[in-house]
Amino acid sequence: MATPQPGANPPPSNSGGGIKTLALHGPRESTTVGKVVAYSSGMPNKKTVEKAKQDRAEGKSGSTQAGEFVREEMHHIREGKHGAKNTKQAIAIGLSKARRAGVKAPPGPSASRRVRRKAAQDTAHAGRAANPRRARATTRALKRAPRAAASPAALSRQARASAEKRRKAGGSNSPSAAAKRAAKTRRQNAA
Repeated sequence: MATPQPGANPPPSNSGGGIKTLALHGPRESTTVGKVVAYSSGMPNKKTVEKAKQDRAEGKSGSTQAGEFVREEMHHIREGKHGAKNTKQAIAIGLSKARRAGVKAPPGPSASRRVRRKAAQDTAHAGRAANPRRARATTRALKRAPRAAASPAALSRQARASAEKRRKAGGSNSPSAAAKRAAKTRRQNAA
């Protein structure tokens, strides 16, 4: 590779996550000529958005559509793009991305005031670009977090704990009630 002339602009480099950057100040992800083009883990992949749109077109629920974003987040953690304090945080990041991408995924009935406020904020900011400085700070903080949050064991623990919580609460959201609804749907679709 030829060395660039002094004073000439260096060639653009693509440093992960589809981010166009120019290496003006070392290997910093966010440096471009004048402004940041994209935030590394803030923008969902086109495939994820397309899958969510497909789910919406098929009439699937908001939580199913949001599941695509959560799945993408787990992949990011497993790839080492960033980490998460725990599985719950990883899921929350995915849900936040989904809401900011326009998915209608309201918080659950037992959600805290803080979670409801965050969900409303994400929904209100749907389609808007994130503040680059805040985005970089978030990414740097997440990069220091552990990667075990997306391990199969951690996801299994989270799913079991969540199901147990719903089972104890009973009602229409319990695993047994959900299974009965699924069986009913299968019977209707078979007929």
